[in-house]
Amino acid sequence: MPTAQVFDAEGKGTGTVELPAAVFGIKPHAAVVHEVLVAQLANRRAGTGATKTRGEVSGSTRKIWRQKGTGRARHGSRKAPIFVGGGITFGPRPRDYSQRTPQKVRHLAVRSALSAKAAAGQIVVIEPLALEAPRTKVIAGLLRQLPAGGKTLIITPVPDAIMVRSASNLPDVTVRPATSLSVHDILRAERVVLTRPAVAALVEVFGQ
Repeated sequence: MPTAQVFDAEGKGTGTVELPAAVFGIKPHAAVVHEVLVAQLANRRAGTGATKTRGEVSGSTRKIWRQKGTGRARHGSRKAPIFVGGGITFGPRPRDYSQRTPQKVRHLAVRSALSAKAAAGQIVVIEPLALEAPRTKVIAGLLRQLPAGGKTLIITPVPDAIMVRSASNLPDVTVRPATSLSVHDILRAERVVLTRPAVAALVEVFGQ
């Protein structure tokens, strides 16, 4: 069963804790993780890119010169794609890039990503923080005491507005509740910090 180091609210180590194998100890399924990641990134695309065809470009529809006798190629409109300011051929059009992924597949991808992080020793557990107001200094001081570093993902059991506000000014620190955790959040993080109640919440949401 995978384990993780445990730290108190001041960043002092208090031992280790076993992580539930159902979420943190499976064999990572790389193909599923890739599929879900691609879908999540595609769902973020606005799909609003657009260009005008020759039928949408503003301008006169008058024939620009007579058909014969000029020595030039015959043309009917200055809005043709070969002219500067004309329409665009095969340009982007507004479209929907979203991809639907079954819930079971998304959950398997999250379990795979968390298991990979646990196997790499990139998961730490902290005791719940009793913050009555946003305190960036407290969060920054705690993260400095934890092992490893880099981009950090803090997972809380439920949406925590105070924690989000406390970490909003810290670069490379993201706070997510267990109920809306995504594969992209996990993969981009170099360190995953779980509050102790968040471990149980992840099992409840993503456990089989």
